Amino acid sequence: MRTYLLVTLDSEGASSSEVADVLESMGFRPHQGGYDFVYEWGRDASVSESLQFADRVQAALRGKGVYFRVESVAE
Repeated sequence: MRTYLLVTLDSEGASSSEVADVLESMGFRPHQGGYDFVYEWGRDASVSESLQFADRVQAALRGKGVYFRVESVAE
């Protein structure tokens, strides 16, 4: 399973490198294409686990002036 993240930065918020550091510390890695970051689960995850992970992303980015879109896909 993979979770993809598309990030939209606000010019009044955190820098792109700061946001990248936060996401990479959570296990995301940069991704090229339609999304900015990808998280490799290494297994299938439940909908509940995916939602809890999205909650963690939101908490980590809180106050940084970042909007994000998350999409989890079973591979």
